[in-house]
Amino acid sequence: MNEPNHQHLDATDKAILRRVQSRLPIAERPFAELGRELDLSEDEVLARLAELKRKGVIRRIGGNFNSSSLGFASTLCAAKVPPDKLPAFIAAVNAHPGVTHNYRREHEYNVWFTFIAETMAEIDDHLAQLAETTGVTEICSMPSLRMFKIKVDFPL
Repeated sequence: MNEPNHQHLDATDKAILRRVQSRLPIAERPFAELGRELDLSEDEVLARLAELKRKGVIRRIGGNFNSSSLGFASTLCAAKVPPDKLPAFIAAVNAHPGVTHNYRREHEYNVWFTFIAETMAEIDDHLAQLAETTGVTEICSMPSLRMFKIKVDFPL
């Protein structure tokens, strides 16, 4: 197994990443607060985060919500997408605001994504529209029966 390659990160980048993983300050200006904790300016924190995003180290910074406790429905979907339809299918999935994750797998069902909406009926409607517009008809929806959340913080 390969060790993670984070040698290109300096100590300041690592300190910022440790904090934004799951302990970003709840404040009017969280990056200014984080900067104070790390002896940096708000602008320096934001510039470093922008550079880490540009390099692909960070995908996004945002809140994580328990969708079911907010009254939303969610499901894990798997689709069997022919190679010639992959780009259009992936673009269609990514364009939907209810999709939180979308990734390819080396499997017969080669595109997996999570979908959140106000009701399962709304999700079913969107999946039917997705099948109609892309021509990909083998899309499985697997709503969760029990929620298991695993918190992951990457040691840096």
